Amino acid sequence: MALPKFMLIPPQPLDRYRALLGDEEFVEIERIAARARHEFSGHAIWHVSSTARGGGVAELLHSLLPYVRGAGIDTRWVVLRDGSDFFRITKRLHNRLHGSAGDGGALGVDERRDYEATLAVNGAHLARLIQPGDVVYLHDPQSAGLVPMLKELGVKVIWRCHVGIDEPNALAREAWDFLRPYVEAADACVFSRRKYVWEGLDEERVWLMAPCIDAFCPKNQDLEPAAVAAILAVAGLEESLADGTAPVYVRGDGSPGRVDRRAELLQEAPLPADARVVAQVSRWDRLKDPIGLLRCFERHLVDPRVHLVMAAPSAHAVADDPEGEAVYGSLARGWRDLPEDKRRRVHLASLPMNDLDENAAMVNALQRRADVIVQKSIAEGFGLTVAEGMWKGKAVVGSRVGGIQDQIVDGESGVLVDDPHDLGAFGDAIRGLIEDPARAARLGEAARQRVIDRFLGINRLAEYVELVASLMAPAQTMASRKAPTA
Repeated sequence: MALPKFMLIPPQPLDRYRALLGDEEFVEIERIAARARHEFSGHAIWHVSSTARGGGVAELLHSLLPYVRGAGIDTRWVVLRDGSDFFRITKRLHNRLHGSAGDGGALGVDERRDYEATLAVNGAHLARLIQPGDVVYLHDPQSAGLVPMLKELGVKVIWRCHVGIDEPNALAREAWDFLRPYVEAADACVFSRRKYVWEGLDEERVWLMAPCIDAFCPKNQDLEPAAVAAILAVAGLEESLADGTAPVYVRGDGSPGRVDRRAELLQEAPLPADARVVAQVSRWDRLKDPIGLLRCFERHLVDPRVHLVMAAPSAHAVADDPEGEAVYGSLARGWRDLPEDKRRRVHLASLPMNDLDENAAMVNALQRRADVIVQKSIAEGFGLTVAEGMWKGKAVVGSRVGGIQDQIVDGESGVLVDDPHDLGAFGDAIRGLIEDPARAARLGEAARQRVIDRFLGINRLAEYVELVASLMAPAQTMASRKAPTA
């Protein structure tokens, strides 16, 4: 088994948010950072996740942790390492936390043994580095089993659950029962939404924190229209430019970057210059319902100008999602079965993951090229791609599930579809925005402001500091120092 991987976290200056937030609000951010430097001095805050790329947890950590380090806090990020058997079990847990059967496999004695064995090896390596007084932040089912062994080291442990279901069913409770022996030992449990909190957990240890994005990272930074076109041309989604515009962006460390790789594409031809683009960006995951979106497009979006682009990280590059290749294979068969006139208006793009900043720049360019962004999830923990699209001033159509409904105010900052399986309703919502660009622009403007107000990484800093500080100050109860819930 490979050793856990330590991620480089380049510090980012808090000051880059000053102009966006305004001086008065930014003064409060500086006060919080100063308090954290004082209270956390001499201690490290460790984050443990199952992947560094290709999913919402990785996106969240890439968005938040550089600013925590920029605030002068010793923050570290470790990625668990193991093969497919462990991730098959944790994908099963992930699906069931969403109320979905997934592969239908067991969560019994054998699965618990294999799950604990993998985490015991990872935990042994971490134990050599983590010191008493540190705080460890574990993310999602993959790392939950580390809680008891880390507690034995004399550290405070936070478990962060990024997924859940509004109305828990027997499948969700089966996953709870599997994970509960580990989770109940944590000093704090953090959920994205109130409805995701498990029955029976100690409310004094429950915190609510919405995920967030970084406005200045390669995925969300401003791009000129010419750079958008150039990046998509290199990726293969648009025709090459005649004027020689460079496909450039700014890397996370501030250095210049350029897109050089082509996406793996399933398409008849690149996007026409006058195409009206509908885009969904997400993993190749059944819960994101790419097949349903394909059927929606086939049956309900008949305007020949409208093209659908579905983009995702290359399936074989996301280590903790063993189902991705099968989902993509089903989608590819569906694409090939389309009538020729509809197939030429659908583009499937598997984006390379060799360079994460380059991948992010491709996503950025695609979202900025889109006329409408869609997130047709059957279940969703939060859905950071929604906030990313909203930040770019785009009208977003999303399912009224999970955290999507926390981001979009229906009719004000986007459009929510009540039933994620209702293809006709999705088609009507998308078509309505395509046919009324003035309305789409109004929704997009309101969407961007909503992200500024609620879903930027800098917005989470105060809550993050409050949570960690509460664990480092045992004389004060957690209840008296709770962060605002969202």
